[in-house]
Amino acid sequence: MSHAIRDLAPGDRPAAWQRALSETFVDLEVTVDQDRDQGRPWTGELTAQRLGALQIATEESGPGTVLRSARAVAADPRTHILVRRQLTGTALLLQDGRTAELSPGRTAFHDARRPFRIVFPERQRARILMVPRAVLRLEERHLHALTATVVDEAEGGAAALLLPLLDGLVDEVGRAGPVRREQLARAAAEILATVALDQAGRPPEPALWERITASLRTRLGEPGLTPRDIADQHAISLRYLHLLFQRHGTTVGAWLRTRRLEAAREELARPGSAHLPIAAVAARWGFTSPSHFSRAFRETYGLSPAQWRRTAAENAPGTRPGPPNLSDDGRIEPMARATMEHV
Repeated sequence: MSHAIRDLAPGDRPAAWQRALSETFVDLEVTVDQDRDQGRPWTGELTAQRLGALQIATEESGPGTVLRSARAVAADPRTHILVRRQLTGTALLLQDGRTAELSPGRTAFHDARRPFRIVFPERQRARILMVPRAVLRLEERHLHALTATVVDEAEGGAAALLLPLLDGLVDEVGRAGPVRREQLARAAAEILATVALDQAGRPPEPALWERITASLRTRLGEPGLTPRDIADQHAISLRYLHLLFQRHGTTVGAWLRTRRLEAAREELARPGSAHLPIAAVAARWGFTSPSHFSRAFRETYGLSPAQWRRTAAENAPGTRPGPPNLSDDGRIEPMARATMEHV
């Protein structure tokens, strides 16, 4: 089945596109944005084939919006699950109070049983797989949690292994004979079910960020801690770990350095730690080089560790600083140097 909305008069194209999408998927309402389509008349193209329980479609269109309204849900008995895998351009999928920002390589599930909206800010192309909800073998509460969440192979987990395989299977469907096509379609449906199960059980990104950073706060004193250690602990790919920190405006190394300096600064200001050499405090919080710690501390806070300790002691209520064991530049005086040398 193929629909090409390019030979019609421009005014007839939105209605024709709406009919094509509604016949292929579920009842939908369509609006198109003629003005932003890079000065060209709006066009759309849709090809689809059904193989048993699985339907595979490729959709290309100019900017606009697709809406599955509450009225359409009530009037249309189809309750399939649709899986949108973005190939070019971008799309915003909104359902169940969430928004999935889809760029090439990203995938999201949406449920025809409830309203959804897809916004195309630019010309785009996507592959849409449609299956009966029973194929995914998920409880309704898990399906509800799955919709409009981004599945990205860069995030690791099952998606990193299975989405490229799914692409290969779908591409092979177009080249295979009838019997082989049915086999490939069944395999593709199983892959979709596995990806859905993995995604439904994956913590949402805010929860994952909180889990990772909470764990890291307990490991600040490990000088050999690496991004690979962190990624393995939380069962995500190294690439996704770096991407997660990038989305929060930092890097793994910078985040660790900042938290370690904060912890050391707090300990240096604590009266109960006044007897500890600065090198011992630095080592406790993951700094293997006292000189590197002193430089990093001064760059961050504008004072050497010794100056900060003395200032904190002078400002502490009811306390008077004793004679310092450290010089203003953080070097250990003779009385304490032996302690530092074996840290």
